[in-house]
Amino acid sequence: MKDQNNFQQIKEKWKQDVKKTEKRFPERKQTFTTSSEIEIDQLYTPTEPDITYTENLGFPGQFPYTRGIQPTMYRSRYWTMRQYAGFGSAEETNQRFRYLLNQGQTGLSVAFDLPTQIGYDSDDPMAEGEVGKVGVAIDSLADMEQLFDQIPLDQVSTSMTINAPASILLAMYIAVGEKQGVSPEKLTGTIQNDILKEYIARGTYIYPPKPSMRLITDIFGYCHEHLPKFNTISISGYHIREAGSTAVQEVAFTIANGMAYVDAAIESGLEVDQFAPRLAFFFNAHNQFFEEAAKFRAARRIWAKIMKDHYKAENPKSWKLRFHTQTGGSTLTAQQPDNNIVRVTVQALSAVMGGTQSLHTNSRDEALALPTEDSARIALRTQQIIAQESGVADTIDPLGGSHYVEALTDEIETEVNKYLERIRELGGAVQAVEEGFMQREIHQTAYEAQKRIESNEDIVVGLNEYKLEEEVNPDLLRVDEALEAGQINKTQEIRHTRDAAVVERCLAELRQAAKANDNVMPHIVEAVKVYATVGEIANVLREEFGEYTGM
Repeated sequence: MKDQNNFQQIKEKWKQDVKKTEKRFPERKQTFTTSSEIEIDQLYTPTEPDITYTENLGFPGQFPYTRGIQPTMYRSRYWTMRQYAGFGSAEETNQRFRYLLNQGQTGLSVAFDLPTQIGYDSDDPMAEGEVGKVGVAIDSLADMEQLFDQIPLDQVSTSMTINAPASILLAMYIAVGEKQGVSPEKLTGTIQNDILKEYIARGTYIYPPKPSMRLITDIFGYCHEHLPKFNTISISGYHIREAGSTAVQEVAFTIANGMAYVDAAIESGLEVDQFAPRLAFFFNAHNQFFEEAAKFRAARRIWAKIMKDHYKAENPKSWKLRFHTQTGGSTLTAQQPDNNIVRVTVQALSAVMGGTQSLHTNSRDEALALPTEDSARIALRTQQIIAQESGVADTIDPLGGSHYVEALTDEIETEVNKYLERIRELGGAVQAVEEGFMQREIHQTAYEAQKRIESNEDIVVGLNEYKLEEEVNPDLLRVDEALEAGQINKTQEIRHTRDAAVVERCLAELRQAAKANDNVMPHIVEAVKVYATVGEIANVLREEFGEYTGM
């Protein structure tokens, strides 16, 4: 009876939260029904819940958020459909952004080329042959202005996959907003800004770990004052999974990195509730549907407990794990690329069933090249069909209560906590990265997975079974080789027409702030406004912080 009374009290609290939420975000329909006119309830719960249900699952929008972080979830609003895009020049990428927005995309996600990601301008010898190849080339504020031409930044949220030079690209975004008449406090979006996973899995780092962590906390502090709606970091498990980790390792290493950023911010003098509500996460979605859905549910619960119990955060917004999901790039095959549409659909569905806040669906041809416009549209339509036609968004956490899913959720939580304890014993995520612990774990897992594919123990359709004798070669997107010369000319023209003395003064002030351990963000913002380039700003910090050369 006590358990039942407690359950009813919590349920009543949830109903009150629903009413408050619906005042801001009314449900999409007055009544949700199946095709047979069977009415669909907001939420399904056991008729006789026990204490385990109340403590481990509870209600959406309530601690520990196993069933979702919002009281009404997708009944009020779908997840943000945020397709990752970027290639060639800022002009070309702007055209793709506007096309996707016209096709119903609800948020932007920017892919930058490799030179931009590691802080080199397009005319740097280190950039030769890579300009605009895997993302858009951004050298100065002029490029950023073109990238968001005719896109109102007070109406669209933007995610930027940028890490080592995240401070520079964020400063450019702020400057573009101001030129549009949009003040920083109105800007919404996310910068990835997760440098630890670069050392673990991805490799686009510039500076050693300690100064890199300082840049991150500088961004936390600056955004707390000036960009209250902007997510200051997207702590990324996506690339950890792409490197070959298991689902458990993905969650464990990502949360360990998240704890390292929380620790660093607290050590810098920030209070946990000043920055934690703006932390965001980024996860992968792979083919094992039920494990993926359970993974997302477990991650929410683990993070909520850590923030509330370990860090003593008092603001419930600090407890919520908000995350973006991208379907698994490493699962796509160059063979029979149309099969990837099916893979992506299954993966996207697992993210939705797991309660994601935003989603990118990969294109069918991404194992071969950058997506064509047709492929990008099909990927977006995949999300729209899931949202509008499948019915899975009509009730909250439809997998909740499944014996299998709940057992998987519990087991993933247990295994993740084992990893977190091992990392704690090593001295935390930074120490674990420096000692190569996470890297070794991922390498071993990836090796074993590859052996299973090569022995046909694991079947990949079209790759090691059900092959075609003759593959049909699809039309692919090719980046014009002339782009590089054009981008170099543009950047050099900017250098000739800007006020060189003002640029030098701003770079000197940035150098002094880096030396004095002051927050560098205000100085980076001023430097980009006078058209200092990504490479020039990054080089000042290289000279002060040094470069990381690996293990």
